[in-house]
Formats: sequence, structure tokens, C-alpha cells
Amino acid sequence: MADNAAGVADTFPKLLLRNAERFRSLPAMRHKDLGIWFTWTWAQMRDEVRAFSVGLMELGLRRGDKIAIIGKNKPRLYWAMCAAQALGAVPVPIYADSVADEMAYVIEHSEATFAIAEDQEQVDKLLSIADRLTHIRMTLYDELRGLRDYDHAHMMSIDDVQKIGRDKLASDPGALAQWQAEVDKGSASDLAIILYTSGTTGRPKGVMLSNANVMISADNGNKFDNLTEKDSVIAYLPIAWVGDHIFSYAQSYMAGYCVSCPEAAETVTEDRREIGTTYAFAPPRIYENLITLTMVRMADASRLKKAMFDYFIEHARKWGEKILNKEPVPLGARIIYGLGEFLVYGPLKNRFGISKVRIGYTAGEAIGPEIFRFFRSLGINLKQLYGQTEASVYITAQPDGEIYADTVGKPNIDVEVKVSPDGEVLFRSPGVFQGYYKDPEKTAEVKTPDGWVHTGDAGFMDEKSGHLKIIDRAKDVGRLNDGTLFAPKYIENKLKFFPNIREAVAYGDKRDFVCVMLNIDLTAVSSWAERNGVVYASYQELASHPRVYDLLRGHVEEVNRSLAEEKVMAGAQIRRFLILHKELDADDGELTRTLKVRRGFIADRYEPLIKGLYEGASEVDIATEVTFEDGRKGTLGARVRIADVMPMPAAPMEKAA
Repeated sequence: MADNAAGVADTFPKLLLRNAERFRSLPAMRHKDLGIWFTWTWAQMRDEVRAFSVGLMELGLRRGDKIAIIGKNKPRLYWAMCAAQALGAVPVPIYADSVADEMAYVIEHSEATFAIAEDQEQVDKLLSIADRLTHIRMTLYDELRGLRDYDHAHMMSIDDVQKIGRDKLASDPGALAQWQAEVDKGSASDLAIILYTSGTTGRPKGVMLSNANVMISADNGNKFDNLTEKDSVIAYLPIAWVGDHIFSYAQSYMAGYCVSCPEAAETVTEDRREIGTTYAFAPPRIYENLITLTMVRMADASRLKKAMFDYFIEHARKWGEKILNKEPVPLGARIIYGLGEFLVYGPLKNRFGISKVRIGYTAGEAIGPEIFRFFRSLGINLKQLYGQTEASVYITAQPDGEIYADTVGKPNIDVEVKVSPDGEVLFRSPGVFQGYYKDPEKTAEVKTPDGWVHTGDAGFMDEKSGHLKIIDRAKDVGRLNDGTLFAPKYIENKLKFFPNIREAVAYGDKRDFVCVMLNIDLTAVSSWAERNGVVYASYQELASHPRVYDLLRGHVEEVNRSLAEEKVMAGAQIRRFLILHKELDADDGELTRTLKVRRGFIADRYEPLIKGLYEGASEVDIATEVTFEDGRKGTLGARVRIADVMPMPAAPMEKAA
């Protein structure tokens, strides 16, 4: 790690001071507000964070305190992390879309004494659970709109906190030295942040990461992909997610590159295009949505444009990855690809806002191979990595020139990976977490005395490539009653390749055959319905329409055809499916805040539907509790149809020589 004026830069506040000298006039952070980009250099950001931190010190924030940070990607929420760390306090980011009950659990469990909220929405949630927050002394907020008439006895704007800090620095000659002394007390072993897991199997756990954990992992990630102060990213993923914390905070502080905050979630693509980001990350769902929107638009395009699009995309699928990998390609194919770049690929990448992306990553869950290859065929250096909150993200990543759709790469710098006899992946690295906050028993279950961490994922090392392959969550991999391997995520990813399918949940372990529950993608299916004269009045009505069932049956049959060609999976073809009457929702507990399926919870909630799938019913009545945006609950009743699908003949076994 690099040095700063005060010594070794082994904490993020020390890195900030180092960067303010080394990259003084380079942009550190941008934010688009009302259509205008505002920029802070590293020197300016140091001044903002310092004033914020001194203001917090004056309000009573002390070393070891926890400070909850709730909201979307805004500069001052990121500054709050560094401002707290400068005093030895520990930031605890919380998902902006958390319902009040989820928020209450994290704040109370972490024993946070301060809460920083983005806006009125988050303040209102905090006020609704105020009687449950026994440690909170003060709530601070970023946006004033709607909050002028609120009781400010225990509430204050960040503007006012920074003013307190600036006034203190201006009036007290010793204030700067006092603050610097607090910064100097920080060390690599200090707790830097607590990030709560998404809670796929129960209540979230608070993952404790030290400065060394996060900084070494971020630095190794920068070295792996040669990231420097010349790169830039756009911060749009949840600040409570470890991926955003590494890509939009830790790696930026280590390398000195600029982080841009979009105006709104709806403007991310446009804002990314304007900034021209060079380093990008998105979970598979984002890439799936981009393909869905593209295919929907092309379905409505003229016949000539559609034909041109189909021709060049097919050509890209054949030659694009070879060109990207700098493999030998016939001159004629290169010329056609170049024409496709001008007519299709270039405009498409510009539409996605990724024309200047030098390195793109996807992680969080498995991405469909077809989706992965689609983006690489356009000339985008999209790669996969495998990580966890407990690893400070990085476990494996794909080196340039070694990109395979079915692997997640080689162990990253300083990371060791091994596979247990029962197929579970374990890792050991400098990024290994300190433990789960206030939960030594869970920590002992996951982390061995010699530092190895159980990932809970089933996988194996590919002997040919030396890359890790992840099959599924270890607990989810099972067998049908006839012994056929059942890997639900593998089947679900094949289904989600189709733009009309937004989510899929497969069941089959210890059963005679595989069944799936599907969610339609409202954007794609409503566009299809409009083109095909299908009339509907609601999501529920569209999802239950017979022609929609016929449409999705075709997709399921395609997946079965694909499975039939794979010797290991041929017996796991889908026999029955249904289309859920509602979208799976994190507010209803069906998805995590990082949009992963909570398979066990869904099985319990929709038990009547699963029973109907396996008992041969043609339709099932069900009533489901739903949570509205304002927190109120209601009940949604429906009669759900169940459809049968014929399995495809398995591919003939190869004869022995």
C-alpha cells in the first residue's frame, strides 16, 4: 500500500488524504442533478469529507460507534462512510428499498447510534420504527425536500452538519489537528464496515470487514485488471451490497479513478453514455433486461431493420468472440463484422451506454451462457468473477484471453481455492471477513480455525482450463428419485434466456420429475400481446391467458430440447409448469435485496401450487399476501393454471470405440 504524508495509508481516510495530494485536480466523484453534472476533485472531496467528519465529531460520534447509511447512490452517502471511518466509527449501509421491518432489524442488531437517510422516504421509514431503535441518537438527511416541517429535535441536514464542521475548523485552531489525530489512530486491522448479507436462508448476517480485508482485496482487483486513475465507473447498484462497496468505493480510493452517481435509476444508461465509463459491473439480471428490451424493440422494427439486425447478430455470434480474443479470422468475416460494427453493434453498445467499456464484469449469480456470449460477440470485454461478502468480493476472476461462459475464472491474486470431497468450494485470502457481528456460532460454522471459508456453493476445478466451475448452491443441488442430477439454477438460467421469462423457480429434488414456476417479463410479454391482439387488463390476467401459456410452453420445450442433448441432465427435463399470478418481490420476502430467489421461502408460500404440480391438477386456487409500497399488506387471490410439457428424446449415447 502507498504512503501518505502521515505514514502508511492503511485506512480509507488516509487514502483520501493521499489522493488529495497525488491526484489533487483529478475528478474523484461526479453527480448528475437536474440534468447537470457536478464534479468534485480529490482535493475538493477531501474538504467535503473532512467538514462532514468534524461535524459528526461535534455531534458526538465516537470511535467504535456504528452509523447506519440508507439510500441510493449519492456522493454524500459515500462521503459519510469515509467521514465516519476517519473517527474510527463503522458505517453500516442498508438497502434503500428495505421495508421498515428489515431496516429496523439491521439498525437495532448493529446497535447504530446515528442514521443517515437520503430523503423523506427513508426518514419516514425511520420515524415509523423509532420506538424499536433503542440506540439511535440522531438522524441526518441528504435531501431537504418535504422535511422542512418535521420535528428537528433529533434530526439535522447534512448541510448543517458540514457547516458545523467548517465553523469548527475555522474558529478553533486545534480542530484540524484533533481530527488528524483521530485519522492517525486508525489502522489496517480496524473494523472498516459491516455489510449485511442478503438473507437467502433467514435473517441477514452482519459481515465484519477490516480495512486490510477491503483494501488488499480492492488493490488486488485493480492489479488484476490494470485499473488506474484514468478509469471511471458509474455507481448505481445498492450501496449496501459488497460489490458496490468494492467497485464504487474501495477500488476508487485505491486506484484514484472517478465514481459517477446517476441522476436516477431510470437514467443510468443515459448517464453512463454521457460519462463514457471504462469499468462496468452488473449482475446477470441487468444484462438479461438489456437483451429483453433490445429484442422487444426489434420485434416492433421494420422488416428491413429486423432482417439486418438478425443477420449481423448471427454473424457476431459466429465471429465476434474470436475477433475480441484476437484469434485468426478470415478477412471476409472481419470486413462483414466491421460493417456490422457500423450498422448494428456500435449503435447497440451506444444505446446500452457501454461503448467505452474496457472491462466489464458480471457476478452475483450464474449468467446464461447465451447471454454472456451475446455481449462478448458485440466486442465487449465482459468477464465473470466469483465472490462473496465474506471474501471482500474477490475469490476468482477470468483473466483476459481466458474467458469461458461456463466458468468463473481462476483464483484471484493472493486467493487460495479448494473443493471439499463432498463438492463444496472453500477459499482463503487476505479478504476473509473477521466474523459475523454478534454471532460467533455462525462464524464458526463458516470459517475454519485456519482461515478457510465454506462458500455453501457446489463446484469443481476444470482440469483443462484450471478455472472454477460453480454448479449451484450446495444445498440446492439434489437428485430425482431415479438418481438423475438436479441442479435448479442451471435449468432456471436456461429459461431466463428467453426475454419473455423474467424469473423461474425449479423443483425436483427427491421427486419423480422436474416442475417450474415462471414469472413473465411484463415489458416483453405486453409488447408481444399488443402485436398479437391479446387483450388484458392486469398483470394477473395477462399471466393466466391461454395464449401466453402457449408462448411459454414453446420456451420450456426449447429448454427441454437443450437438456436432452446433455447426458447428465437429459433426465431432468421439465414435465409441468405454471405461470405465477404475481411477480416475485423482495418486499414479499420471495427475493433477497440483491434479487436472488429464496427457494425455501417460495416453496412454503406456494405450497398449494407445488402440490398441484406434482399431483396432476390442471388448476389451483391460491390466496397470497402482498406488501404494497407504503408498507400496507393485502391479499391477492387467483386460480392458477398448470400446463403439461412433453419431454424430448435424449441424445443417443456415443458408442465406445
